[in-house]
Order: sequence, then C-alpha cells, then structure tokens
Amino acid sequence: MASSQPSKPPLASQPQSSNRSSQPGLKYPSSGKTIYHRPLNRSRTQELSQASFAYLFGEMVSYAQKRVTGIQDLEKRLNVQGHPIGLRLLDLLLYREPPRTSLRPLHIIALLQFITTTLWRHLFSRPADALEKSSNPDTPDEYMISDNEPLVNQYISVPKEMNQLNCAAFVAGIVEGVCDGAGFPARVSAHSVGKGEEGELWPGKTVFLVKFQEEVVEREAFLGRG
Repeated sequence: MASSQPSKPPLASQPQSSNRSSQPGLKYPSSGKTIYHRPLNRSRTQELSQASFAYLFGEMVSYAQKRVTGIQDLEKRLNVQGHPIGLRLLDLLLYREPPRTSLRPLHIIALLQFITTTLWRHLFSRPADALEKSSNPDTPDEYMISDNEPLVNQYISVPKEMNQLNCAAFVAGIVEGVCDGAGFPARVSAHSVGKGEEGELWPGKTVFLVKFQEEVVEREAFLGRG
C-alpha cells in the first residue's frame, strides 16, 4: 500500500567549496592567478619597498646568526643564502635582454661588466662604483667590484664585538651564483675597506673580491690566443 505522506524532494547536493582561501596555508587571489602567472617582462620596472626589504633582510640575518661559531661562519651562511638567487637572476636578466644581447657572457670581462651594470641596476637601481683587476702578477684570477654604500648594510646594526662583520656577504653570494651559473666558477667575498672614521667620504665602502678558479683563467688565456 502506497504511503499517503508526500515524498520529500531530494536534497540538493551541496557543492564542494573550492575556495582556496578557506583552506589553511597560503591565500590565493579570487582570480586564481598568482605572481607566477605574470609575464616576466611586466615586472621589470617595479620596485620593492625599501622598508620591506630592510625588515626582510634583518630577519634573514637574525636567522643566519643562530648557532654560528663566529663571524666567518655567519658570513658564509649569508653567502649561501644569496647563491641560489644569483643562479635564478642570471636566467631572468638574460631573458629580459634584447635578442641580440641575450647570450651568456663568454669572457671574464663581459661577465663582470654584466654583473656591475645589469645585475647591479636590477638590485640597487644603479651600477657598481668600480671594477678593477688585481695588479699583482701572482693573482691574475682576482677582480674587485667596489660599492661605496651597499644597501644591505644601511639598516644593520653591528655590535662592537662583531665590527668585522660585513652583511654584504649576501650580495657576494648573489654574485657568486651568477658566476657559477654562467660557467665561470669563482669564490666571492665581501671586505670592508672604509675605516668608519668621522668625516670619511665612504665609511661603509665594500669591495667584493672575485677569485676565479684556475680552469677559468686557463680557458680565458686559450680564447685570447684564438
């Protein structure tokens, strides 16, 4: 016997919420597009807030300072943090170059000029202050990049017991990453040459010492003979 009670309409299936913003973790824009969907050339003229960079870099230094054994260990950690950035910046900056100049540098001087102009302008909106080669005949593999006022040192307060610390080791890691990515393996270190005396023109001047490996110098000499 059929039931006299009216049958209830079937419940509408509840649509599963696909809103990523309700999920824990990173929040995504409503359009579903992130920074990775933007064309690489669209953001080439955009600048980062200097205050945001100062806060972020200060936190990076604090993180690297944990469980270090000394100043050299801290500078090495900052160098390691910058190295992968240099590897990626090399590809990005070469991609943004005009087609005729988008080739990887084939000589040491071409690479260093790329670093002191294109890379420096991308990072600091200005070129490096000087590029020199070592005048010592015993060190033909050494080059020096000078920055009179490194941006990364402007907002870092260094205690007296660590006055030899130079946080521009992070930039040295970026330069080293560019050299390694271009096929010119090198060791890059940051050295403070300003004495910090009152009235000194550039008390925070830093020299980045680029020391290429022996096979790079040999290859350069072979290409020069050709």
